[in-house]
Amino acid sequence: MRDRITFKCSVCGDENYIGTRNKKKHPERMNIKKYCPKCNKMTEHKEKK
Repeated sequence: MRDRITFKCSVCGDENYIGTRNKKKHPERMNIKKYCPKCNKMTEHKEKK
């Protein structure tokens, strides 16, 4: 079952992206590098709690 997750910028705290993942196959939290429009640069986005 795929669940929707929200990604939050680790620098400014904005919630910029929404994605999905299979929680049974990947139980750990996701980290991705994406563009943050508020910071105006590539930053690490972490899965919101």
